[in-house]
Amino acid sequence: MDDVLADFDGGFLIKWRERYPDKFFIPLDERKEFYMRDEYPEELLPAMTELFTEKGFVASLPEIEGSVDAAKTIKEMGHDVFICTSPMRQYANCVAEKYEWIDKHLGFDWTTKIILSRDKTLIKGDILIDDKPEVTGVCKPSWEHVIYDKSYNRNIVNGKRITWKNWEEVLFL
Repeated sequence: MDDVLADFDGGFLIKWRERYPDKFFIPLDERKEFYMRDEYPEELLPAMTELFTEKGFVASLPEIEGSVDAAKTIKEMGHDVFICTSPMRQYANCVAEKYEWIDKHLGFDWTTKIILSRDKTLIKGDILIDDKPEVTGVCKPSWEHVIYDKSYNRNIVNGKRITWKNWEEVLFL
């Protein structure tokens, strides 16, 4: 969900720049690490954590352009689409707001298609579209990892890479 359907990183950066206009930030296209905490100075981590765990943050994330239409179209094509998402460790607002985001952007019926898991290798399926460069866990995945293109995962050169502009050719050709 995060950074595939909902623009977590973009939403964070907008709010970060509004709240802390004079503080260090990394432009989205210059990110090199999956976890923001690995790129920002340690002294900023408490403020970052406070921002993305506050009430309303996840629910207010912008849609990644084309993501909602693509998900609906894939479902209309007859595919069984689930939204597999990892909750933050500080889950108090995150979990409920992931449901709110899906309800608002895709509709209430889609809330029955949410799978919350910190280990996505436990989930059965054919394809996992994920921005994480390497999805690891306790199981050998049954799914093919299709990487949702982000600046921090471009070092991965094997496998399929997707955006919501090229999804049809990547998934169905």
